[in-house]
Amino acid sequence: MSDRKRSIFGVVFLTIFLDMVGFSIIFPLFPDMLDHYLFLEQSMGGGIISRFVSWVSEFGHDLLPGNPNFRLETVIFGGILGSLYAILQFFFAPIWGGLSDRYGRRPVLIITLGGTAIGYFLWIMAGDIWVLLLSRVIGGMAGGNISVATAAIADVTTREKRSKGMAFVGIAFGLGFVLGPALGGLASQWDWSGSELVFFGMHPFSAAATISFGLAVINLLWLVWGFSETLPAEKRNPTNSFLPAVCKMTEVTSPEARRTCLCYLLYMISFSGMEFTLTFLAVERFAFSPQDLGEMFLLIGGTLILVQGVVVRRFVGRIGERNMAHLGIFIGVFAFLVISFSHSFSWFYPGLFLMSTGVALISPTLTALTSLSSSESEQGVNLGIFRSCGSIARSIGPLSAGLIYFTYGSSIAYLIGAIWLIFPALVLFGVKQSSGSRGLASAN
Repeated sequence: MSDRKRSIFGVVFLTIFLDMVGFSIIFPLFPDMLDHYLFLEQSMGGGIISRFVSWVSEFGHDLLPGNPNFRLETVIFGGILGSLYAILQFFFAPIWGGLSDRYGRRPVLIITLGGTAIGYFLWIMAGDIWVLLLSRVIGGMAGGNISVATAAIADVTTREKRSKGMAFVGIAFGLGFVLGPALGGLASQWDWSGSELVFFGMHPFSAAATISFGLAVINLLWLVWGFSETLPAEKRNPTNSFLPAVCKMTEVTSPEARRTCLCYLLYMISFSGMEFTLTFLAVERFAFSPQDLGEMFLLIGGTLILVQGVVVRRFVGRIGERNMAHLGIFIGVFAFLVISFSHSFSWFYPGLFLMSTGVALISPTLTALTSLSSSESEQGVNLGIFRSCGSIARSIGPLSAGLIYFTYGSSIAYLIGAIWLIFPALVLFGVKQSSGSRGLASAN
């Protein structure tokens, strides 16, 4: 690999990694965050969080008469913050992708990484709930740059090696998913709100925000000094529009790319919902401590990295992208069924392994199919639509799964999650296997 390509891959890896860290680092902090801002508001006579908790306490358990051992307020509060981040990614992914097709990848990445750093900086000083919300808004808007980073990988890889490049993207996702919650849990032990720094808006979660801010600054500096443009001027498309993906799906010229985007949307609704409720299932059935939950995330993320880094990269050429994605969906069905009925570690951990394996096979192969089905001038837009489909799914899945979980219980929630995977499997049957696999097979 040339020095230029190595530098591009490094910047893209860190960009995608940071986006996933930004999305997931807040997960283990949700319960304490609700308590922190609720306490602050009550000491000042009340506010939006106080009204939210009162409403859920009064009506929530009537609407959702599920397991009373869980704090429903925390689940809904976390779901709202997570959905806010994801819905903004959904709207802005095609916008950033279209801008990068028009002006190049580098300037758009500089702008969005700067926005990421600003969002984390605001979180450091989010002594008020409104500052926290503003930081998540800015972070979600900038987080739509995943489409640009993915397009940069497509720019510098041949069509025959596109799946290997997308597996590299998947490793960044997996590593971010592993370290995000782990960093959040570790940083929660450092409370700066009791020091003189509280004057600047410091709070118990400022340490986690500071770590994220530091990583974002490193990424931005690396990009400015070590990233060269990957899209030549003659290959840019000045006619791309910037409508949200939900408005542009029918405008994708390739029917294959449309189907892969729809397949990813349907799959991620199920996976993101099961992923979000997994923590509550582990606490409900096995009384997991925060340390146990950290180990659970390490298993999930480690499996993602291992499968994408070894299995996908070595065998996608022989199996083919579409066939490997189908295999991942069917493994996901089996995994959700196992988790649905698991009441012992001997079933629960294999279920986690299968769930992680399934998504590890699906994400890079569907990304590669979308890329291989797109012309060079439409890479940014189509991959932006693809990623925004994942973002809108992440805004729908957690809240929907949470409602089902607390209404009907964990077993029914995961059973419905397994049944739902039939729909993306059917859509995928309409996608033709790309010729890129044959070239990849010969390369191996």
